Amino acid sequence: MIETRRAVAGDAAELVRLRAVMLGAMAGQPVEPGPWQQEALAMLRARLAEPVPTMAAYVVDVPDGVGLAACAVGTVDLRLGGPANPSGRTGYVYNVVTDPACRRRGFSRACMSALLDWFAERGVSTVDLRATADGEPLYRELGFAPVSHTSLRWVAGRR
Repeated sequence: MIETRRAVAGDAAELVRLRAVMLGAMAGQPVEPGPWQQEALAMLRARLAEPVPTMAAYVVDVPDGVGLAACAVGTVDLRLGGPANPSGRTGYVYNVVTDPACRRRGFSRACMSALLDWFAERGVSTVDLRATADGEPLYRELGFAPVSHTSLRWVAGRR
């Protein structure tokens, strides 16, 4: 069995490193270092230390090494409830990644399963994510299904 643990603020730098790995894989090229890393580091340190957390990260440590092998990060968002989700509590998963040297061992699956349990413990009945082609089979196996909504994004300054 793969041992996962809940990330703590001290894991923030490794979570940012893994985020760069994920973003680079999605872009097809390495992600340049920049201010985004310090912003992400500060946010993770603060959010992972909240007394009543609305963010969690589950991680697998590098076997026989130093650092993180994999992670799954998610947040709980409170939205206006509706018939399918009366409480309005909605989870969002992002930053699911395994270090290239540690892939194909079930680490992302273990992190995702732990994160989904965390959501369930908080009464979250709806969880969303965006999947890459590589990640989609895992998410489908965990019970995720396509939704019929079009995903759009507004970016300030772009019209």
